[in-house]
Amino acid sequence: MNLQAKEKRSRLGLYVHVPFCASTCDFCGFYQKKPHNDDFERFVSGIEKELNTYSGSLEVDTVFWGGGTPGLLTPRDMERLGQALLGKMKAPPAEWTVEMAPAFVTRRKLEILKQIGVSRISLGVQSFRDTLLDKLGRQHTRSQVFKAIDMVQSAEFQSFNLDLIFAIPGQDQAALQEDLNEVVGVSPQHVSTYCLTFEEDTALFVKLSEGKLSIDTELEADLYLRAWDQLAEAGFEQYEVSNFSKPGFECIHNINTWCMEQWIGLGPAASSQYAGQRWSNVPDLDKWLKGIDEESPCRVEEVGLSPDILAVDSLVFGLRMNAGINLVSWESRFRTPKYLLDPLLTRWESNALIDPWSERGCLRLTREGRLVADALGGELLDYFDKESMNRPKPALETRLFS
Repeated sequence: MNLQAKEKRSRLGLYVHVPFCASTCDFCGFYQKKPHNDDFERFVSGIEKELNTYSGSLEVDTVFWGGGTPGLLTPRDMERLGQALLGKMKAPPAEWTVEMAPAFVTRRKLEILKQIGVSRISLGVQSFRDTLLDKLGRQHTRSQVFKAIDMVQSAEFQSFNLDLIFAIPGQDQAALQEDLNEVVGVSPQHVSTYCLTFEEDTALFVKLSEGKLSIDTELEADLYLRAWDQLAEAGFEQYEVSNFSKPGFECIHNINTWCMEQWIGLGPAASSQYAGQRWSNVPDLDKWLKGIDEESPCRVEEVGLSPDILAVDSLVFGLRMNAGINLVSWESRFRTPKYLLDPLLTRWESNALIDPWSERGCLRLTREGRLVADALGGELLDYFDKESMNRPKPALETRLFS
C-alpha cells in the first residue's frame, strides 16, 4: 500500500475530544476535567454549535472520539453527539472509533454506540495486573477489564483495540509477557503498545524528578522487542512503531493523520489540520464554549500550512510506518527534491537505522531504527530547519495510541 501517494481528494477525519475524566491518571498530561452539574449538556451543545461553523455537509472518512474518557458520557449524550455528527456528514464514515475506559463500559452505552454507527471500540486496558494499574493511577481493575472485553465482544462491533503500556515501574519482561498472553487470549483485532512516558505536570513526572522513580532505557528496549516479537507470533502485523493489527484491521483514522491528510478537531484542546490551516482549540471548556457562543472560536497555535511544513511533517510521522515513505511520491506531492535528504539518509543507512534506500527510493526504518523513531524524527526537524521546533506540530489527540 502506497501510504504517501497523492489522492484525488484528501481524506477527512473528525476527531471529538471529550475532556471529562472521573480522576487523573498519574501518567496523563492531556487537558481534562471532572464533570460537574450540566457539563455534559454544555459540551454536547458546544459540539453542535462548533459543527455549524463549517458550511455545508462534510465528506468524512473516519470519526474518532478520544479524551479524556468518552465513555463517561451518558447513553443519551452519546446518542445526541452521534446524531449531531451524522447530521453534518454526507454519508456515514467508513470507520468510527470510540475510546472507552473499562470501568465505564455498560451494555446500554455499547448498544447506543452500535446504533449510531460506531464500528470500532478502543479499550484503555494498560495492564491486566492490579498492582501495575495501581501504579498508573488507573481506576479500573483486572476483573473490570475482562468484564468490559466480554461486553464489547458480545456487542459484535466490527473490531476492537486494546491499549497496553509497558515499562511501568516494577514491570519486567515476565510481567509484560503475562499481559501479552492475556491480550492474545481475548483475540482483539488491533493492539497498541506504548512505552510509559513521563509528561510534565503529572504525578509520575513529580516522582521521577524527586528521584523516587528512574528510567531504564535498556529495559525499555528489551520490552519493546518482547512485545513486537510476541505479537508477531500471535499473528499481529506491526504497521506502525506502536500499533499492530490482524490483516485488514489497521486504524485508518490514524493512518490518514500520519500521512498528513485532513482532520477537524471538535471540543476543547482538539487540534485540526484543515483547508490549509493547522490549529488547536483552547484547552479550557468554558473558554471554548464562550468562543463558540460568540461565533469567534478560541484557537491557539494557528498557522498557515505550506508544502514545506507538510513535507517535513509527513516524513516525521510517515517514518513511524513500517511500510515506509515512497520518496518519489513524496517529492511529487510536496514539490521538494528528495536529494536534499541524501546526507542524512546516507548517515542513517551506515548506522543500520534504515533499509538501503538509494535504488528503491523508499525510506523505511530497520528494526533498530524503529527503537529510536522519535529521536530520528527530531533529527529530521533539525536537519530541515533549526527553527522548526518552534512551530505548531500536528497534535494527534489519539496520541498515536489506537
